[in-house]
Amino acid sequence: MKNKLLLIGLVCAAPLVLGTAAYLFGWAPGARGNYGELIAPRAVSLPPLDALRGKWVLVSTDAAACDAYCEKKLYYMRQVRRAQGKDMQRVERLWLVSGGGAPRPELLAALEGTRVASLQDPAFSSEHIYLVDPLGNLMMRFPRDPDPSRMVKDLQRLLRVSRIG
Repeated sequence: MKNKLLLIGLVCAAPLVLGTAAYLFGWAPGARGNYGELIAPRAVSLPPLDALRGKWVLVSTDAAACDAYCEKKLYYMRQVRRAQGKDMQRVERLWLVSGGGAPRPELLAALEGTRVASLQDPAFSSEHIYLVDPLGNLMMRFPRDPDPSRMVKDLQRLLRVSRIG
C-alpha cells in the first residue's frame, strides 16, 4: 500500500520537478517557432499589391540595376514558392523596382512569373524579403541573408493554417 501511494506521489510530482529542471538548465518556454520576424500587421496599399489581394505575396525592393544580392533574393523567392508544391498557386512574387530604370531583359526572363512594378518611393527596405498576407497586410520579414529552407517552413506553416489565400 505504501509503495503504491509513493508511486502515485512521484508520478504527480514528476511534471513539476522536470519542468523546473528544464527551465533552470536553459529551456525557454514560449520560444518562437518561426524563422521570419513577425511585424505588427499593417495594411499596405500599393497598386501592384492591390492587384494581388487574396494571395500570399513575397516582396523584394531593389534598383533596376540588380546586383548579386538582389539576384539571390529573387532566386530565393522563386525557389521558396516552388517548394510549396500544390500550394504554390497561393503564393505570388513581386519585385518592386525603385529609382526608375528597367531591369535587364535576361534577368526578367530568368525570373519567370515574378511580377515587376516600378515604385518611386520604396515602402520596403531593400535589405529584406517581406511577406504580405492575402488581406494586404505586411506581416513578416526575413533576415538579410535568409535560409531558404527555413523560409519554406514558415510559409508552409502559414499556408497550412490559413483559411484565406
